[in-house]
Amino acid sequence: MKKALLAASLLTVGVAAHAQSSVTLYGRLDAGLEYMTGVPTGANAAGAANSSGHRFRAESGDWGTSLWGMKGVEDLGGGNKAVFQLEGSFNTMTGQGPGNNGIFNRWATVGVANDQFGTFLLGRELFISNGVWDFDPFGQSNWSSASLVRGRNWPQSSNNVSYQSPKVAGFDFYGQYAFSNATNFNGNGTTPQGREAGAQITYTTPLFQIRGLYDEIRNANNGGLYGGNPGDINAGNVSGGVFAASREYTAAVNVFLGQFKIQGAYQAIRTSGATGVLPGQPTTLDHEWGGITWQATPAAAIIAAAYHVNGNNGAGNATIYTIGGSYNLSKRTLLDIQVATAQNSKGANYGLNANNPGTAVSTDNPLPGHSQSGVYAGIQHSF
Repeated sequence: MKKALLAASLLTVGVAAHAQSSVTLYGRLDAGLEYMTGVPTGANAAGAANSSGHRFRAESGDWGTSLWGMKGVEDLGGGNKAVFQLEGSFNTMTGQGPGNNGIFNRWATVGVANDQFGTFLLGRELFISNGVWDFDPFGQSNWSSASLVRGRNWPQSSNNVSYQSPKVAGFDFYGQYAFSNATNFNGNGTTPQGREAGAQITYTTPLFQIRGLYDEIRNANNGGLYGGNPGDINAGNVSGGVFAASREYTAAVNVFLGQFKIQGAYQAIRTSGATGVLPGQPTTLDHEWGGITWQATPAAAIIAAAYHVNGNNGAGNATIYTIGGSYNLSKRTLLDIQVATAQNSKGANYGLNANNPGTAVSTDNPLPGHSQSGVYAGIQHSF
């Protein structure tokens, strides 16, 4: 009898160990104060901005998105694990959110993982173009690599199937495919999202890291590689053009030199099938940036970077010059500051924020050919 009880007890312990699981709650709160010049203030009869001024405001998410989430893992045995992640964004200043596209607008995934074979996920994720984050000196903060492509580098994507490989001889691969869920493969206006997909390969050594990335976003209305109706942008009824639907080719590098990290990237953003495009509305973009981070002390970092974009079809070009840094009060809390200016060529009106294209006051873009400058300082806490 005692042997039977002992065997049952050991079996129970074995099952508990086999099904071991954990759930982690995490988050980040970011808030600060911002001053900006070159902000549009008035409009003409056609709705285009015709005057500008300056603005003070309290802001959330300038140094990084405020978010909260949970993730979990269950040991399935044999080196396999079931994994999930739920994550949503919110505004620290107002408490509003999380997100305007659902409570878990950033991540809602479930899948399986294996240290030898990689991770396979299903659900909503940050789109693969966010892979430039690791190569942006300011980590895709509010004034950085997303700004001059008007947010194309940081969207989310639904209906995903994705795979992350393990690292082998310094290489790793990541692929993502998002279904349109429409009756037409690429999208036909019956669903809110067109087909989206991409792949990236990364090589990492102690001295440097390089990444190649390809992605495409299809127009949800017609499955094409150009966003919206060409005339919409001038009317201020923004559909996005090249910024909303296109192909993107990225090459990026990190170089690690002791206290210094040097970063740079080039992106070619291309469309096809666009017709009736008005002058000043680009169908291709060439986007580059470079910068350096000096980790002056274990707590203090100083960053300098420049971002440049050039559009065809008379769209002009723009450059953001920016400096800033952070100081860690602890492992979880830091202070941050950034000073930046966006300089536009004649006809271009890129702003510091990743604004929609257009000339309406609501876009927050500077007047064409004018600059926009700003400074913000804030605090960020992670848990």
